[in-house]
Amino acid sequence: MSGTASLGTGGRFRTAVAGLPPSCFAFVMATGIVSAALRQSGRPVPSEVLFWIAAAALVILLAATVWRAVAFRREFTADALSPVKNFGNFTFVAGLNVVGLHFDMTGRPAAGLALACVALLAWLALTYLIPAVLLLREHSRPVLDDANGSWFLWVVATQSMSTAASSAARVHDSGGFAVAGAALWGIGVVLYLLIGTMVTLRLITHPNRPEGLSPTYWIFMGATAISVLAGSNLLRLPDTFPAIAGMRGFVSGASFVLWSTGLWWVPLLVVFGIWRHVVHHYHLRYETALWSIVFPLGMLATSSMVFGRVQGMPEVAAIGEAVVWVAVPAWAIAVYLMVAAAVRWMRPGAADGRAATA
Repeated sequence: MSGTASLGTGGRFRTAVAGLPPSCFAFVMATGIVSAALRQSGRPVPSEVLFWIAAAALVILLAATVWRAVAFRREFTADALSPVKNFGNFTFVAGLNVVGLHFDMTGRPAAGLALACVALLAWLALTYLIPAVLLLREHSRPVLDDANGSWFLWVVATQSMSTAASSAARVHDSGGFAVAGAALWGIGVVLYLLIGTMVTLRLITHPNRPEGLSPTYWIFMGATAISVLAGSNLLRLPDTFPAIAGMRGFVSGASFVLWSTGLWWVPLLVVFGIWRHVVHHYHLRYETALWSIVFPLGMLATSSMVFGRVQGMPEVAAIGEAVVWVAVPAWAIAVYLMVAAAVRWMRPGAADGRAATA
């Protein structure tokens, strides 16, 4: 018996927690938004099932992350300082707000607001700590060399905060929340432009290898989709809020451009996958990054339905309803691969204790 198999079950779980990636909450994001897409398409029962799976996963992963931060500080700190991994921490912010979105959609806004308050604290900390680490800490090579699709999680988290603020403005008739939602949406759009430029420069100026072209690049599209959802939430607010009246036209037009751009990205992202797995025979296995495919698909479905209905564009809403039938099977396939990896990891003789969380 080799590797971590000789450690016993307790030792193997400790090893798994030590290797828990910062982006582990991507499962919560993906499951929660597919739940929202199902509810938007008129399927409340499967939506509720997926919601409770996402909520349970949020609690479990939060406990595991706290355990890791306390018991494995070296590994936790190394990931926090890594330009490749540290943006994954934004999945916690987005995961909280996606779960909160379900509460807003089902008439329980107080619970959604409570989650948004926790998410806000995490967003503020990460929004300023991560750039400080990237720009002020000494690096052995240019930071741009490590730019990848996970950097768009900053945009996703920011737009999730905008969505939460807009929902609070609608429920509480608060101009302050409306201003916050509009401001966060604008910040998210600017961040998308900045990060999109950096990641594209990385793609066109460095050699692309199968192991490097991970599913995280699907967040190129996911970031546009959640920007459309956040914009749609703003457009649902009345013009009695000056912040909304002053930028309604811009939000409407920009949201449509972002929606179009996100849809345009999909075929190219599929080509990336074919190049990786078919042309270069890169083995398809479970990795946390797979949820970076599921989440954008679920978000594209949800945002298209909401935006299409808000703007009176049934063609856009119909595309969203169609994408639901892609997002749900994608979620099921990712779950199957995750469970299969966990079963292999639990078998006696398994060589890698990180197999279920890598």
